[in-house]
Amino acid sequence: MNQQEFVTLIKPFKDKLFRLAKRMLVSTEEAEDATQEVLLKLWKADTKAFKSVEAMAMTMTKNYCLDQLKSKRSTNLSLVHTNYSDNSFLEKQIVDRDNLSFVEKIINTLPEQQKMIVQLREIEEYEFAEIAKILDMNETAIRVSLSRARKTIKEKFSQL
Repeated sequence: MNQQEFVTLIKPFKDKLFRLAKRMLVSTEEAEDATQEVLLKLWKADTKAFKSVEAMAMTMTKNYCLDQLKSKRSTNLSLVHTNYSDNSFLEKQIVDRDNLSFVEKIINTLPEQQKMIVQLREIEEYEFAEIAKILDMNETAIRVSLSRARKTIKEKFSQL
């Protein structure tokens, strides 16, 4: 596969890989490294052998990030919010930003499995069948876990 074909193949989901890695590793630099490693592995792999290159890439990203977390390379990293502008003068935008930040913090306190399911379903907008394939879980278990995660988020947010 030449470079142009590869870029065309991965372009639709490259950002999803980064967002998943960022959610799991927190650090932008670690997430960029993880994404680069996964893309390099995909470049070397025979992608025609995969039913879904995107699902395989998401699984590879999840596994790479879990390996990084297990090796404790990311234990001393702190959460840095760079997604939001502090130059907003409208009260609604400030409140919305604070609420989004609070929800993100709540999500980060969830168990790892629930955090990944929320990321894949709510942020990446994957179907339950796709999440089941990526996480190697039963669809019913994913629905239950997502329900519990949503309930926890709602309860903690209402305490605000």
